[in-house]
Amino acid sequence: MRRDRLNALAVLAFTAVTNLADGVLKVVIPLMGAGLTSSPMALSTLSVMLMLPTLLLSFHVGVLVDRYDRRTLLLLSNAVRVGCLGALLAYALSGTASLPVLYGLGFVLGVADVTAATAISALIPAVVPKSGWERTNAWVTGIETVAQEFCGPVVGGLLVATGTSVAVGTTGAAYVFAALTVLVLAGSTRPPRSGAHTEPVRRQIVEGLQFLWRQRTLRLTSTVLTVLCACWGAWLALMPVIAVHELRLSSEEYGLLLSLLGVGGLAGAACVAWLNRLGNRRWVMFSDLVGTFAMVAAPLLTDAVWLLGAAAFAGGFGGVLWSVNARTISQYLVPDGMRGRFSATARVFSLGAMPVGAAVAGGLGELIGPRAALALFAPPIALLVVPFLRTLTPRLLDEIFTDLGRAPDSEPGPTGPAPTDVQEKAR
Repeated sequence: MRRDRLNALAVLAFTAVTNLADGVLKVVIPLMGAGLTSSPMALSTLSVMLMLPTLLLSFHVGVLVDRYDRRTLLLLSNAVRVGCLGALLAYALSGTASLPVLYGLGFVLGVADVTAATAISALIPAVVPKSGWERTNAWVTGIETVAQEFCGPVVGGLLVATGTSVAVGTTGAAYVFAALTVLVLAGSTRPPRSGAHTEPVRRQIVEGLQFLWRQRTLRLTSTVLTVLCACWGAWLALMPVIAVHELRLSSEEYGLLLSLLGVGGLAGAACVAWLNRLGNRRWVMFSDLVGTFAMVAAPLLTDAVWLLGAAAFAGGFGGVLWSVNARTISQYLVPDGMRGRFSATARVFSLGAMPVGAAVAGGLGELIGPRAALALFAPPIALLVVPFLRTLTPRLLDEIFTDLGRAPDSEPGPTGPAPTDVQEKAR
């Protein structure tokens, strides 16, 4: 038990420190770019370069995580991050930075980020016992919300005020510390060996996509996540226009409205375990559909800022409830040898849906107005209700989570644990 707790603490420490550092970089790198140009297109490209590896390389990273030791990949990812920040520090001290340099470093940091995120997701089921998956997922989701939405930007702003070189150097030190936490992990962090390690990368990518398609439960959760992430992308793209130009909110008021997403996420992380024990997990997860529906429909129905804030809170709250339970379901249903590819595929669909949703919402907003455009994202959510209720039945969820709480961890075979009766039913 002591080893299990140490492993869980190491995972949480790595998640907290790296996400905090990532949040700081979201402030530092754009501000360095702003010192070089005032072009909105040039500056937005910095954010694109940070996100581009997720869309271009996630499938390949998933294969990498299923082939090689996950601890080693985490260490290498942070080594790359430290190297990039060393270069940034040198440019900051010498004053010779340029936009092409920032673009290149941003892309490499994005590669390291998607590798680390995929590896840590695949690592949790290997180093934490089944009975601790739900608790660890809740903590990880809460930490990601706090670090990315609150602490990271705030700390980044304070560090930049002290000096860009101080901000970059401190962030690099954080990545070094995070790498040290991985060294204390006990137990095997290698994926199971199989003939798949010698297969072509393209074939393994196809196998990962086929696995997702054939698993009815995972196909449903991935579809729901994709649609909801597209709705979030639309909300984030159109709410600034609605808030500033139609509701006449000040920047402080809009910031408060936006922060309610994160506050809802924190509240969800704090009470997800209690809600799961209290009621039916099916309805706990269903609350994400309700919250996101309210979030995108509210601007068409009301001008009351407090109602819009309540809808944003509901969206953030439901999002975390979904994330924790969906992660735990996938960790149980996905064999160890497939976890890297599944995690990478899920990231492509979810993170890839956000810019698509934002682009579609922007185009519709030009034609019919931002409020009506945002409201059009509500019907697709409603269409998810029937397949959700048919697939995630109370019996299936009860069997999965009851087994997680009482069954011993199975020994992995050549391609991961043998399918259980619950895994067969989930297909």
